[in-house]
Amino acid sequence: MITIAVANQKGGVGKTTTAINIATAMAATGWKTLLIDLDPQGNASTGMGVPASARESSSYDLLVNDVALRECIQPTEIPGLDIVPATVDLSGAEVELVAVDDRTARLQRALAGHVGHEICFIDCPPSLGLLTLNALGAADTLLVPLQCEFFALEGLSQLLQTVERVQQRFNADLGIIGIVLTMFDRRNRLTDQVADDVRDCLGNLVFESVIPRNVRLSEAPSHGMPALIYDHACAGSVAYMALARELIARLPEKRKAA
Repeated sequence: MITIAVANQKGGVGKTTTAINIATAMAATGWKTLLIDLDPQGNASTGMGVPASARESSSYDLLVNDVALRECIQPTEIPGLDIVPATVDLSGAEVELVAVDDRTARLQRALAGHVGHEICFIDCPPSLGLLTLNALGAADTLLVPLQCEFFALEGLSQLLQTVERVQQRFNADLGIIGIVLTMFDRRNRLTDQVADDVRDCLGNLVFESVIPRNVRLSEAPSHGMPALIYDHACAGSVAYMALARELIARLPEKRKAA
């Protein structure tokens, strides 16, 4: 199973929206997909139509209570896409894990040897605490949503430094599969300037596909479904399908037999 952490320490960059819709797009292209909600807010779970009352076993149980991964997985209404939901209990997990010896490797251990899915996306919280470190420690690679605004560039440099530290201490094989520009608005000159600056700095690491500001992307979570299901023809959905095709092209050749 290829494991991809969707992370950016800055909030409000479209991280959960990206995790939900890229997971849906991968399932739509035939990949057996798992989405792990590691954000205490549980927005990915809500956005996939899993109400709080239906989250019997969660990512909190996976990390803190040593519940087996197979017992935490729930099917979604989308064929080929399953989820490990999050509950509010996860907000206390970082405090509870502080005294645990393998506190940064709990998720890696939980995912080890899992063969029920071909690809896994982890929706991380907007911070660099133990939850995100667990995700980065368990991941093969990192997908970074980056909002097209000035402050995003500053946050990106901090994230790259964090990746270096994780590589040195927890996961030497962690890579970055790509950076996706989100909330792109062609009517705004600053958006184009930020996009150009990011591409000049990071080159081919930045995906060609950009995610536009789109009303349908914002509306979909309130209906408990990804935008690709809510309105598959909207600009946001089309962009995420294009992103999925690019992502597949960047995956290791030996893993593309899905």
